[in-house]
Amino acid sequence: MDDARTPVLIVGGGLVGLAAAVFLTRHGERPLLVERHRGTCPHPRARGVNVRAMELFRQAGLEERIRGTDSARALAGNSGIVRMESLAGRQAPGFTRDYMQDPQDGTGELSPTGWTLCEQDELEPLLREAAEEAGAELRFGHELRSHTQDADGVTATVRDRDTGEEYAVRARYLVAADGVASPLREALGIPMEGHGTLAHYLNIHFRADLTAPLGDRRFLMAYVRNAEVTAGLLPVNNTDRWLLHVPLTAGEGAADWPQERCRAAVRAAAGLPALEVDILGAQPWEAAGRTARQLRSGRVFLVGDAAHAMPPTGAFGSATGIQDAHNLAWRLALVLRGTAAPELLDGYERERLPVVRATVQQAVLRSLDRPGHGQQPLPGAIRPDHTVALGYRYPAGATAPADVLADGGFTGEPGTRAPHLWLERDGRRISTLDLYDGRGPVLVTGPAANGPQPAAGPLPLTVHRIGHDGLADPSHGWAKAHGVPPHGAVLVRPDGFVGARFDRQPSTAALNGELRRLLGRRPAAVPTTTAPEGSTP
Repeated sequence: MDDARTPVLIVGGGLVGLAAAVFLTRHGERPLLVERHRGTCPHPRARGVNVRAMELFRQAGLEERIRGTDSARALAGNSGIVRMESLAGRQAPGFTRDYMQDPQDGTGELSPTGWTLCEQDELEPLLREAAEEAGAELRFGHELRSHTQDADGVTATVRDRDTGEEYAVRARYLVAADGVASPLREALGIPMEGHGTLAHYLNIHFRADLTAPLGDRRFLMAYVRNAEVTAGLLPVNNTDRWLLHVPLTAGEGAADWPQERCRAAVRAAAGLPALEVDILGAQPWEAAGRTARQLRSGRVFLVGDAAHAMPPTGAFGSATGIQDAHNLAWRLALVLRGTAAPELLDGYERERLPVVRATVQQAVLRSLDRPGHGQQPLPGAIRPDHTVALGYRYPAGATAPADVLADGGFTGEPGTRAPHLWLERDGRRISTLDLYDGRGPVLVTGPAANGPQPAAGPLPLTVHRIGHDGLADPSHGWAKAHGVPPHGAVLVRPDGFVGARFDRQPSTAALNGELRRLLGRRPAAVPTTTAPEGSTP
């Protein structure tokens, strides 16, 4: 195979690697992705796509496609965690906590969307198709053998696993999305830190008709405990496809669980000794809390499981990786285009690493709070689900937040995700989040702003004016939601986070100053009197 050149080489074709390819193509980049496996994941492992991940997929035009998958449609009405002797046996009171958010409750006024249940074996093919449609080159069955870096890029050696042929790939940057074991992270010598291992499990994917014992119940997960089995039972379609998570004892692995033993565990969990069971697969996995000490080494960036491992409690794992990919994609694209300075890439680790550490800690605390662990975290230690998913904070300028998960991060402060508010465009309801297409910075001016429309000169900028060009605010709540007066304005980054607020419509000089800072560029040589006027903290 001929050698290849690409602006970005993505190593790993799981959820996060494919999401990175999707996000980069939206910026007009054509990344090359290599994945050692010959196809996407055949096992329904991760299934919770939380509200922030769904917002990002909404921005990419994929929200309805995801909600249209078989598993998303089948599980759309499921909610709650229950406890039971078996599916056909006695059911104990359900497991609830104040911090838990029921997916059927949505996110109220916080988001235009909500989290969904979509099995990984359906979501990965969907993302693969979307990335290929948009122009990404995906090579499954190709594995990274080695890589070197220099001042201008990365040279990787890749092997075609079918032919054994090796070839070189020259890339400006490399994104490591190669999983929790991450050979790339190991090769870079980046250690993992944190709580460590919580437990080991076997994930049994099986087919059995459980319609009768299930009845009209529609739960997310059932904790099952009886004399024969202790496990977690999860529906895939509420009828004949299910998952059973069984804990492994020290030293146990998949080889210790032949199909007949798996069938026995399923029958015990169902409470039906004569149940016909077809074992579709069984995968061991580790519940652990770890974070990479750093997320970048030169021109190589870690995302997803390569950067962090967390237990599934809270459904933060894959969603956090998808947020990594989104935060990195706009930076890479603007730097590759020459619009932003290379220093913009420094913000990836500076912003994401504190958020990742805090999110991993929250997932671990939730896991310790589940039945079977019995380690009650300190009061207030576990933050609400919506705070972890949507309320995290990035540094505002040079100021790092004291607590990246401080409650109340929904009022438009710089460094927080821009608030959601329902607007109307030409009579059609849209969210404020729909104004941010992810491709470049956006300035939104308030309904009382007057004077000429601000311009950014040679810098990229999209401007939306509340009350103009068919954009209406029926609730008259835009200014209050964003913490500015009606004649103010808000500058929003490509990822939907607030970059700056202005207490009046900014001048071109003021706007350019904030844009240059946002894009990692040095301030223009202008008199000090033209510093960003009217900006508010």
